[in-house]
Amino acid sequence: MKNVFNVLIVPVFLFCSFQKENGLSQKRQSLSETVTRKGDRIIYLFFKADKDQSGNAKITLQNSKITDGRLKHMPSFERNEVNKGDLIITLIGSGGKEVAKQLVKDPFNPELEVYEKEGISRHKASLQSTEFSTRFSYSENVQTIKVEKATDDGVQLLFTQKL
Repeated sequence: MKNVFNVLIVPVFLFCSFQKENGLSQKRQSLSETVTRKGDRIIYLFFKADKDQSGNAKITLQNSKITDGRLKHMPSFERNEVNKGDLIITLIGSGGKEVAKQLVKDPFNPELEVYEKEGISRHKASLQSTEFSTRFSYSENVQTIKVEKATDDGVQLLFTQKL
């Protein structure tokens, strides 16, 4: 009787101990998933750009959306990559410090590929109004968006807005 009791009790104890470990690992996994979901977010910024009669650009922020996700690659650029007409979008934090920067190639003069009988060629189109978007890793520290345009004389501030 004692042997039968031991044969039945030992498996029950083992089964219960594994159940507790499984429950703990599931709780840990769900906690880590919620932490990564809260920490990994992307902010999308949608802009509209118009040129007036004199050719000056006017930028407006149409919309911004924050969604769960993580950017696989954070775009970066060097100052020597900036050409005339390109836009530099900067996110500024609460202390006035730059959080992130991104380069948008000249949205008023996009380069288009044309497929012809002779082959593929590239042409620049000239637009009076356009729309473009950017995306950044979201940070609650971000308070201001700044858009600058590269010119021959340096950089010209086009747009600043608080989020």
